[in-house]
Amino acid sequence: MRDYKKYNMKKLILIFLAALMIQSCAKNNEAQVFTGEALGTTYQVKFFHKSELPIQKGMDSIFKVINKSMSTYQSDSDISKINKGDTSIVVDGNFRQVFNYSGKIYYESRGFFDPTVGSLVNAYGFGPESRNDSLNSHVIDSMLQYVGLNKVRLSREGRVLKEKPEIYLDFNAIAKGFTVDVIAEYLNSKNVANYLVELGGELVAKGTNEDSEGPWVVAIDDPLQKEGKREFKATLYLKDRGMATSGNYRKFRMDSISGQRYVHTINPISGKSEKSNLLSASVLAKNCTLADGYATAFMALGLERSKEMLSKIKDVEVYFIYAEDNEEVKIYSTPGFDKVLRK
Repeated sequence: MRDYKKYNMKKLILIFLAALMIQSCAKNNEAQVFTGEALGTTYQVKFFHKSELPIQKGMDSIFKVINKSMSTYQSDSDISKINKGDTSIVVDGNFRQVFNYSGKIYYESRGFFDPTVGSLVNAYGFGPESRNDSLNSHVIDSMLQYVGLNKVRLSREGRVLKEKPEIYLDFNAIAKGFTVDVIAEYLNSKNVANYLVELGGELVAKGTNEDSEGPWVVAIDDPLQKEGKREFKATLYLKDRGMATSGNYRKFRMDSISGQRYVHTINPISGKSEKSNLLSASVLAKNCTLADGYATAFMALGLERSKEMLSKIKDVEVYFIYAEDNEEVKIYSTPGFDKVLRK
């Protein structure tokens, strides 16, 4: 007859040893960190793997391909050629994905997220092209005929078809988030289970931080931080999501009459640089492409219109920092964002 007590004890010992082995394997994973500059900003990728994983060449290739496709600062990129009137360009899959994501957010935001606002961005002196020093209401009105993503479409072959050749495309408000997602997919293809990817403040986290044996912890900058200092407004746990923050840090204005703080954003509908009391918008979404695009849209919409948009879209959480009268800074956050904030 089998001694079940001894048999169960052996099972427990085996299970315990197996658990120790799994735990030991997890702790033996090496933390690997890659840093550098790309797309006009800095990046940092941290992940854990059982052996050294050379990914630098792969990441450099990703940056090169995306720049060649969508960099308005690169004169020989596809988007630069398209903006100059070249109708023979057949765009790649990256361009197509960003274009489709942009269209989604364009319609959800009722046009306040608009990659064709690039001509106005340049005119105000915020883009790669020269500023228009004679900018006035008449010039702005004439330029609005070249604004509107609904005036642009992709052909089945991948050619950009514009209603007017002067329409200027600029994906800089969403391309960083997309690049973060591409790097994340690259790490997934290498069977990396735990990583944090950051590019210019846009983030994707998967799994856990094995150094701390806990979730990844990221921070939200204080938009009113002093020059030369890095101050945080909040920290949060990030897992299996994309996060992006858009804000005009230290670029606010004081209204001489009301004393209220404002930032200036370009309204794609009116073409004018408008006051907004929304100082920064941090967004959680299922990927960083969407988070990046939504964060830009919310800054253009302002606080109240952003709340209205949020009521109509799903799986998006936000943390807004805004200013009221008498310089009082306040927070608006959704319940889903509150759940991941570190108390």
